[in-house]
Amino acid sequence: MSNGYDDLDDDLDAVSDDKSAEESPAPTLVFGSVDEFVREQLSQTYRRVVGPSNRASRRWAAEWWRSPEAIARLEALWRSWEHLRLDGATGSSTWWRDHLDHHMPILMSADGPFADSDDQNKPGEPLPYEAPPAGMFPDVRV
Repeated sequence: MSNGYDDLDDDLDAVSDDKSAEESPAPTLVFGSVDEFVREQLSQTYRRVVGPSNRASRRWAAEWWRSPEAIARLEALWRSWEHLRLDGATGSSTWWRDHLDHHMPILMSADGPFADSDDQNKPGEPLPYEAPPAGMFPDVRV
């Protein structure tokens, strides 16, 4: 038989648990900008041969930041990576399958934003990279 206080205790515990979840700090970003993400993560892990030659059907621009479409797509890749990295079970696979494998073929296509680029690399090398102008992508962690 309930004394009436048991339900109140359960309600208070639920409120306390909700409050704890609200007070926990948001996860810290690994990368402070899309530029840092492209430089440190994407260009290092997504190693595809790029260039205008016949052997490379993919295009990439070291100055990727000159293209508004590229910035928007790479920003989406960075933000989704930051979010999905927190899912230790399937987050990485989901990011590759649903995000990277979708955007990169579009970015690197013969009629994509880098279609006119002459930048190239060799098999196994990182994607070409040149730093953007200072201040273009400030670190959002500070």
